[in-house]
Amino acid sequence: MTQSTSNEAEPAETGSDIPVEARVRVVYGRLWRYVIPHKLIGFVAVLGMAATAVIEGSMVWLLEPLMDQGLVEKSLQAARWIPLAFVAIFIARGVAGFATEYSLGWIGRSVISSLRRDLFRKFLTLPTRFFDQQTVGPLLSRMTYNVEMVAESVTSVVTIAIRDVLTLVAAIAVMLYQSPTLTVFVALLFPIVAAMVRVLGIAFRRYSSRIQDSVGEVTQVTEEIVRGNWVVKAFSGYDYEKRRLDEVDERNRRQNLKLIRVRSLGVAVTQVIFGIGVAAVIYAASRESHQGDLSPGQFISFFSAMMLMLQPVRRITNINATLQRGVAGAESLFKVMDEDDEQDTGSVEAGRLRGDVEFRDVVFAYNETNGDVLKNVSVRVKAGETLAVVGHSGSGKSTLASLLPRFYDVDGGEILIDGVSIKEYTLASLRENISLVSQDVVLFNDTIANNLAYGQLNERSREEIEQAAEAAHVLDFAKSLPDGLETMIGDRGVLLSGGQRQRIAIGRALLKDAPVLILDEATSSLDSQSERRIQEALNVLMKNRTTLVIAHRLSTVERADQIVVIDAGRVVESGTHDELLQADQHYATLYRMQFNED
Repeated sequence: MTQSTSNEAEPAETGSDIPVEARVRVVYGRLWRYVIPHKLIGFVAVLGMAATAVIEGSMVWLLEPLMDQGLVEKSLQAARWIPLAFVAIFIARGVAGFATEYSLGWIGRSVISSLRRDLFRKFLTLPTRFFDQQTVGPLLSRMTYNVEMVAESVTSVVTIAIRDVLTLVAAIAVMLYQSPTLTVFVALLFPIVAAMVRVLGIAFRRYSSRIQDSVGEVTQVTEEIVRGNWVVKAFSGYDYEKRRLDEVDERNRRQNLKLIRVRSLGVAVTQVIFGIGVAAVIYAASRESHQGDLSPGQFISFFSAMMLMLQPVRRITNINATLQRGVAGAESLFKVMDEDDEQDTGSVEAGRLRGDVEFRDVVFAYNETNGDVLKNVSVRVKAGETLAVVGHSGSGKSTLASLLPRFYDVDGGEILIDGVSIKEYTLASLRENISLVSQDVVLFNDTIANNLAYGQLNERSREEIEQAAEAAHVLDFAKSLPDGLETMIGDRGVLLSGGQRQRIAIGRALLKDAPVLILDEATSSLDSQSERRIQEALNVLMKNRTTLVIAHRLSTVERADQIVVIDAGRVVESGTHDELLQADQHYATLYRMQFNED
């Protein structure tokens, strides 16, 4: 899948092996690529912020004629035009403020939307190994909390950085105009404030990253009890789960309190520094006024301009926490976006394959620590035949099935379909030739019909959907529901029984009508009566199709053309059901264990 150009920027540079300031510049550089497409709206926002700064500067400048002409000299002319000027200023300020807030809000939501969609698309193209190594909570946190933090840094930081900096410039211009001498006193404060902001920024960034991690933990625990509420109730896990949530929530609370403490300290120190500056200015102003160099109106205008600086400086000090949260959030997003996509090196469009499948000396391991799961596995099933793979739990049966559609790539050997390595086929065309019914049925919060006709199958006609539903015995229970096949089944099909969910999964595979079929414990959740009916439908489906049956219940594989027994990752026995019973080895032992035979 093609990724946004926003994702294609120097992935290695966001690592922790480069200086912090350089990493911040790289992250923000990548974020700005999400903002640039909205530069016209951004220009409107900048104009609004610039206008706001000029208007606020004009407002404090007007205090001089108000004081000197209107109140001291009691000029009638000044009393007429100054109120009108203030009305015009506040109208202009309202218009400029609306333009700024709406424009930046529009950009912020657009950035959130783009980031969220890019991250979601990345999830779709990541290899299965990535999800094996991740927990759901932190991934969901990235899609929700982290994206919002990034957007806040883009909008709030930009708003304050531009508007407040321009306001400071306007205020300083008024101060210089009224009294250059007094302005010097104020200028001495800025290096102190800048140094403090830099020191606080380090703490903000550290705590922000920890907060985002703790939010992921809270999401993870919550997601687990929502998904597994039956287990919690059945095993009285209330106290255990409450303790888990309390622990992760307490970590989140402590990290937030640390961030609040540092942020509040920064504001308090800034206020103290400004208080000292104000006292110095008042003292110096008194001396200038005594010498006749400063009128009351000039002093009020200067003092108001200085007060106008107080809030922008406080917000700039405070916004550093938001900036660092955004940077930490963006790093977590870009870390996922920079992961390698699922490798699709094939160039051959498969078309409709015959289905001749061969595993040739296949070696596979999920990771180096746990060793090989499959060890030099070689087996072949001719087109249209059925291969059953049996063995103890953990022997590698399901792993073998997962390699055929390339959910994982082999570490050694190769897998061929119709004499061609599956790596030569494009992933899309390879998977179009394979239907899958797994033990872990995945359904979506949609109608029964849409779950049957999932993905590309939604192009199938209503008649075809109903035929598949009938063959999989989905109609048996769907007819009794108020909306039939249009019934919503809830999150992961929670409103249906396990057997009903599995029938829908089988119906989906029937509808796909692929030449290669993988049945991974496909009837494990069905009662005996339902299993017989489904097995009849599967027997029809399996005709003239290559079928790989992963089974624990040996009664479902007796008619397979070939049965292989896997033990500890190796093929230890193969043959037909009768041949394996006569051999009286692994398969016969498994068979007797299930049927209690001596």
